[in-house]
Amino acid sequence: MRNSIKTTATLLAAAVLAAGASACSPPSKGGSDKNGALIVGANPVPHAEILNYVKDHLAKKEGLKLEVKEFTDYNSLNPATQDGSVDANYFQNKPFLDDYKKKRGGDIVPVVTVHLEPLGLFSHKAKKADDLKKGATVAVPNDAVNEARALQLLSDHGVIKLKKGVGTEATPKDIADNPKDLKFKELEAPQLPRSLDDVDAAVINGNYAIQAKLNPAKEALILESPDNSPYGNFLAVKKGNEDDPRVKKLAKLLTSPQVKKFIKDKYDGSVLASF
Repeated sequence: MRNSIKTTATLLAAAVLAAGASACSPPSKGGSDKNGALIVGANPVPHAEILNYVKDHLAKKEGLKLEVKEFTDYNSLNPATQDGSVDANYFQNKPFLDDYKKKRGGDIVPVVTVHLEPLGLFSHKAKKADDLKKGATVAVPNDAVNEARALQLLSDHGVIKLKKGVGTEATPKDIADNPKDLKFKELEAPQLPRSLDDVDAAVINGNYAIQAKLNPAKEALILESPDNSPYGNFLAVKKGNEDDPRVKKLAKLLTSPQVKKFIKDKYDGSVLASF
């Protein structure tokens, strides 16, 4: 009887220890196994489309297992990369990442720049920017980086004039001259295409324009120039993962001649390769 009690106590102690060890073990996230699939988070268009082209046509030959995870809310992508839910992301530009890290911290870093989505001014009521009436309402993205980018686009084309030196931090308060007395309506970037019937014009991110069946290269009243642009979209990872062999393979494939041709053929100037 005594031996039986002792054996039972031993088994119970072992079970408690095992449960404790299990509770302390971190949940499996992303593709931490360097031999497993590389999980990359991306916006559906054009980022996930470009990644899926790589997955379907190039990755196997390079020995890369690639899993593409689509996020409709781009604000979730950096947190998911930071916490290891995905191994990498592909959706953002340097000013956006700098702004994110300034506000929320973290150690996400760029790996390789792939493409630019030119920002454009669209309208259902005007055929050119000069046609905008006095007091017209223009919708712009409400995140700091893309709002500044939208205002810079309007300034570059003489629609407004910004104060000198405001750069990538411009807000409507930095407008030095507004000859048409334009009013600005700040909206979530994905909502901008749907706002075109309610405002006189809207500055729309290239990816959301394409998703809404707008053609920035042909339909935008004015379009952002790719020359010396800081807004190229890049593959990004948590610092320390740049040397992951899978990340290096993907970086190589994303900047290959095949991907450059795919971008040119599919997007017809609405997305521009940056390499």
